[in-house]
Amino acid sequence: MVNRGAEDSIPQIRLYRGWLHRERGLAFSDYGAMWEWSRTDLTTFWRSVWDYHELQSPTPPVAILEGSMPDTRWFRGAEVNYARQVFRHADMADAAGQPAIIAGDEGGRTLELTWGALRQRVATLALDLRRRGIGRGDVVAAYLPNIPEAVVSMLACASLGAIWTICSPDMGTPAVLARFWQTEPKVLIAIDGVFYGGKWSDRSAAVDAIRSGLPSVTALFVIGTGHGVAPIEDAIDFHGVPPADAQAAAMFEPEWLPFDHPLWILYSSGTTGLPKAIVHGHGGVILSACVGNMHLDLGASYSPNNFGERFHWYSATGWVMWNIQVGGLLSGTTICLFDGSPRGAAGGAEWTPLWTFAARHLVTWFGAGAAFYASCRKAGLALRGIGNLGAIRALGSTGSPLTADDQDWGTRQFAALGTSDIWWCNISGGTDIAAAFLSGNREMPATPGRLQCRHLGASVEAWDEDGQAIRGHVGELVCTRPFPSMPLFFWGDADGARYRSTYFDVWDGVWRHGDWLSVEADGSCIIAGRSDATINRHGLRMGTADIYAAVERLPAVADSLVIDLEDGAGGSKLLMFVVPGEGYGWGPELEAAMVRAIRDTLSPRFIPDRFIAAPAIPRTLSGKKQELPVKRLFQGWPMAKVIDPSLTENPAIIPWYVAQAIAWRGGTGPAGKGS
Repeated sequence: MVNRGAEDSIPQIRLYRGWLHRERGLAFSDYGAMWEWSRTDLTTFWRSVWDYHELQSPTPPVAILEGSMPDTRWFRGAEVNYARQVFRHADMADAAGQPAIIAGDEGGRTLELTWGALRQRVATLALDLRRRGIGRGDVVAAYLPNIPEAVVSMLACASLGAIWTICSPDMGTPAVLARFWQTEPKVLIAIDGVFYGGKWSDRSAAVDAIRSGLPSVTALFVIGTGHGVAPIEDAIDFHGVPPADAQAAAMFEPEWLPFDHPLWILYSSGTTGLPKAIVHGHGGVILSACVGNMHLDLGASYSPNNFGERFHWYSATGWVMWNIQVGGLLSGTTICLFDGSPRGAAGGAEWTPLWTFAARHLVTWFGAGAAFYASCRKAGLALRGIGNLGAIRALGSTGSPLTADDQDWGTRQFAALGTSDIWWCNISGGTDIAAAFLSGNREMPATPGRLQCRHLGASVEAWDEDGQAIRGHVGELVCTRPFPSMPLFFWGDADGARYRSTYFDVWDGVWRHGDWLSVEADGSCIIAGRSDATINRHGLRMGTADIYAAVERLPAVADSLVIDLEDGAGGSKLLMFVVPGEGYGWGPELEAAMVRAIRDTLSPRFIPDRFIAAPAIPRTLSGKKQELPVKRLFQGWPMAKVIDPSLTENPAIIPWYVAQAIAWRGGTGPAGKGS
């Protein structure tokens, strides 16, 4: 394989800008002018994206954009299919010898799929699902890690117009069921064991429990690993489905679907209760990915400009970055999947598995959560001794703000390897839009600790409390005009009330994203954290409601509140305040029980760094836990700007939390009892 270095290839945004000049007579003085055009003339911009990427439809769109948020409709009359867009690259990529998928795990096991093999596997599963009566609008749920079978299953569903949804096997069974049962899936695709941290773990009991909790499931496919402890009754062997013959595979074509036909269901973190089941459409995802991949500078791996491109973004399947990585296929880019722990097995060389994987497979584009780079830096990792990383031309980061120190660490590491101009593409968007609002641009200067620019087509601003756009100061991240991959709807939200209250409850017709944003004078951006209470630990997102549900079902726990305190260096401390139940004392036994509850129900990643015995939990008059005010107290905000005692159900408790916060910031730790 021959890779073209970054210095030899033309940036994708420059190619698009040149096309706009030739075909549309448009010219821009700089990126800022181009972005301004893209967010103000939405119809012209998104039509140009459709034409530039040669998207196809058997019926032309009647209108590009109709209505206003939240009741926007895109490309009415057009028909598309995510899988069809992927497989348009198959023949050219196979002719050039470029694979569709390269997959590996901690144990060094690898699998490479050609585009033809991927298409054949997708056709096999799609035809079997169709024989079982699965078609448009039916939900197929998956309990799978980051393996090729997950990609195959998603594309098979998309090709039929079935709706895909997935949870990672490192989530506890109750958390999985809290998501899947809402959507009433007809099919469940699962795995009976996972390899993580250097060891196999059984998942057969979890699969059986998930199936039992989903009475809507009529067919269960299981990927056998040889490490499932118990056989799963009535399971269909995923790999035992008779393969489609060459003629059937060649004749199989993904169905043409309305532009806004549902593609998949993603889930919010469950911060304020039951996780929201967020539905995105085929057309919106395709269109925003076309632009997103230009920002990522991803091109077809078979094209001369990007020949040999190999795109890797480490992610669990329950994180939207899994969807973003799979979206590389839409551009004809080889995707590289890693299944396992980024830290590695206990007793081994820490934080090397991903780099080793990248070196072995000549990855050109390497992405991970910001916490991963922070962990590598803190561990004193030296990339020089990990094999050939010279093919990597770009590093991506998301999930939490990447600090300048961590970005500079990576830049120095690659300079020592001989890559003096490594490009950092820091992005921010999320599950809500299955895309980015803030992204990178290879043509722009490096901005350590910041995001280079606002995404083309995304009318993103930072607003103050009065709804005025501000620069150089932190405000609410808002999007003032429609974006194609905004949710179609929330599953089960028949009247749209929950959807509206989630994004449009502060300003009518303006999307409030839930992040703190500062737009700098040069157009670069800084994300200052979440303005809600989502917990993100090493790329796995979980809402506080899930954590509360895990511990508060214990009789010894009367109430609890959790906050995640970022340390400014890519890490964080998770603190849990706990009110013991009446008649129960505080001690090691209670803490051990809470640890077990969180580990077994959710994931070990969400075990708090410290448990603190509290006399009570502050709540609003409507009974909501005041997570954000408590967090802000610990971040140093003055009480008067954080919490109004007159709006608090139990105002007498506020001085106790103020004292805890002062003690924490003073370095002595909270003054209350706890570990």
